[in-house]
Amino acid sequence: MPLIIVTGIPSSGKSTRALQVKSFFEDKHERTVHIVSENDIIASCGTEKNVIFLGKLISRDDVVIIDAGNYIKGYRYELYCMSKASKTTQCTVHCEVAVNTAWEWNSVREKEDECYTRETFDALAMRFEPPDSRNRWDSPLFTVLPGDRVPVDQLHSVLFERKAPPPNQSTQCAPLLSTNFLYEIDRITQDVVTAILSAQKLGLEGEVKIPGYKDCVLLTNGVSMTAAQLTRLRRQFLSYTKLHPNNDISKIGSLFVQFLNTSLR
Repeated sequence: MPLIIVTGIPSSGKSTRALQVKSFFEDKHERTVHIVSENDIIASCGTEKNVIFLGKLISRDDVVIIDAGNYIKGYRYELYCMSKASKTTQCTVHCEVAVNTAWEWNSVREKEDECYTRETFDALAMRFEPPDSRNRWDSPLFTVLPGDRVPVDQLHSVLFERKAPPPNQSTQCAPLLSTNFLYEIDRITQDVVTAILSAQKLGLEGEVKIPGYKDCVLLTNGVSMTAAQLTRLRRQFLSYTKLHPNNDISKIGSLFVQFLNTSLR
């Protein structure tokens, strides 16, 4: 199930580019292509995208295109872990458009219920974290400007002519062995969050060691994290871990800290 993640600020042409890529793979390479559309998901009573991605669409040869904002790098990292656990390839297509241009495109949408209000548009554009080719979860990265053609041949090459990265400990799917698994990951991740907030109150910077958890060291890089940020990241980690339970509960703390370190880069 090769995965293509489409990114961009609101009304930057993501759905248009997704359809162009879909047509290429279907017409030229006779591939089955599934588009997981943010708009379609919302219209279907909020079906959770990860459930569709992990369940109904898994296949060795089918192409899955995530047509959504994908604004947060932490969420893109989750998708990277999922595709890696599924032993498949992945790439990112970023629709690079000036904010003013995107707002103009939004304003002329034919369907009123598909238009963003100015307040919502500005909020989404402000929180957008652009993909970076130096991040393994954003790479290979293809940036497409408004007048560009999508490099579909290169997409096909990176998806079907190279090997998928091998799964590692943090992306392995393991059976749920412990009856108190959910309780344990909730407790451990909360302990880590509490330790980080306590260390920040004491003014500790640089490397923050988590008491009671061996080899758990948060690399803050001089960045302080708010309780809200840590809560959001904790929920992301819990969502992924519940879908991919680890058979060694003793490693949950280090995996969570590893996830936080990745998000702080």
